[in-house]
Amino acid sequence: MNIFSSTADLIDKVSMATGKLGALVLPLLIITILVNVCLRYIFDIGLIELEELQWHLNALVVLSCLSMTYLHDEHVRVDLFHNNFKTKTKLIVEICGVLFLFLPFCVLITMHAWNMAEYSWSLKEGSPMPSGLPARYIIKFVMALCLTLLTLQGVSVLLRNCLALFGVKQHSNTATSQSINEEVAL
Repeated sequence: MNIFSSTADLIDKVSMATGKLGALVLPLLIITILVNVCLRYIFDIGLIELEELQWHLNALVVLSCLSMTYLHDEHVRVDLFHNNFKTKTKLIVEICGVLFLFLPFCVLITMHAWNMAEYSWSLKEGSPMPSGLPARYIIKFVMALCLTLLTLQGVSVLLRNCLALFGVKQHSNTATSQSINEEVAL
């Protein structure tokens, strides 16, 4: 197995692990929402802490699952023309899209996210509400980390599509490499 395929496999494994870990937070998010709704509408008690916890847990789930979603090709895609393209054209379009649109955008957003996390850490930022959650910099650090992983997942998709374009069969069991291998085989 070549170095590019091994690198893509490693990125894919980290994306899967991060996504699965983030999905484990969903039951906690659901319980938080239920408790918050019950307290507010049954007992007329509103807690800022629960509101903020709900937002932080939601952000954690969404951010940690971004790269896994891209790995499994479950992201939003405009397939108006894509379905009618030949395999080689699909690969070229995907490579150009990742190279000229996805990666520049992700790198720019990721750089800003790290700057925000660093600034938040330097301020030891917390909630502006008196009873809100402390340590808001933690969720900003998670955002920067997950956006970095999304950028790396873009590199993995780019590598896999380049390998497929040049006829290198991939031995990975990820959904992306399987779908590419199936299309190339057609």
